[in-house]
Amino acid sequence: MWRAKAHVGDHPFAVLLGDDLIDERDPLLPKMLAEYDKRGATVIALMEVEPSQIHLYGAAAVEATDDPDVVRVTGLVEKPAAEDAPSNLAIIGRYVLSPDVFEILEHTQPGKGGEIQLTDALEEMAVDAAHGVYGVIFRGRRYDTGDRLDYIKAIVQLAVDREDLGPDLRPWVKGFAATL
Repeated sequence: MWRAKAHVGDHPFAVLLGDDLIDERDPLLPKMLAEYDKRGATVIALMEVEPSQIHLYGAAAVEATDDPDVVRVTGLVEKPAAEDAPSNLAIIGRYVLSPDVFEILEHTQPGKGGEIQLTDALEEMAVDAAHGVYGVIFRGRRYDTGDRLDYIKAIVQLAVDREDLGPDLRPWVKGFAATL
């Protein structure tokens, strides 16, 4: 992300992680952009996960807002143990960031895994009243293609729903499943 700094300048920008697929039928980014415009603060995507899975994600501590799908983020923890997680709201791979994030990343020390974590910079922004971070809670279809099984599920689900592939693929999937 640091390499984008020269291109971003003083403008807000979106980061979409390539291994996190959001089904286009469940729009997320337009809501995040609208919230950025409304609140003038960084916006991250959050999704409820099973508590046993929170260790795979950054987790958010939050406060309610006037919108049930939008929360104010009061803290973030990168890949916490279930018992240490502030909630089961996981950060998923969509961000609308203020360019202020670059100033914070500049002095952010390496965190989990010895890497400079965006979550650590966002945590600093969340607790600083001058910045603020909000979360849009996503309730749609999402596929984590960094997970091999979820990758296969994403391909099959999205392909059977396509007009150009679905009619031929659905009978094949049914026939294949019947042989198991």
